[in-house]
Amino acid sequence: MKKKILVVDDELSICLLLENFLSESYEVVSINNGLEALEWLEGNLPDLILSDIQMPEMDGYDFLVNVRKRGFTKHTPIIMLSARSESKERIKSYKLGAQDYLTKPFNPEELEELVKKNLFPIHYAIEW
Repeated sequence: MKKKILVVDDELSICLLLENFLSESYEVVSINNGLEALEWLEGNLPDLILSDIQMPEMDGYDFLVNVRKRGFTKHTPIIMLSARSESKERIKSYKLGAQDYLTKPFNPEELEELVKKNLFPIHYAIEW
């Protein structure tokens, strides 16, 4: 059974790109805003979440805080995506509970490594 990844991004092109990169190895669900993603999480539990920061209605920071407040998603790994590369954005993401931060445009190989690191942390380390 494939691991499930939730992609939350208001840019359709980013959702399609992530689905294209990840769908061969993972089940990918794309949702275009944080509020809809929270509704989806009421009945679903992904193994990993990739979330944009700059989104209308609910930004990625608020989405992250809401995910961390829920008992069943409290420990779900989250990788934040953003066009901003400033360290203060990364630090804010980490303080709110994100495991990683990836700057757009991203390298597909780096994305793949971050996904593996967060889905299989023990096995990933053993292969070194």
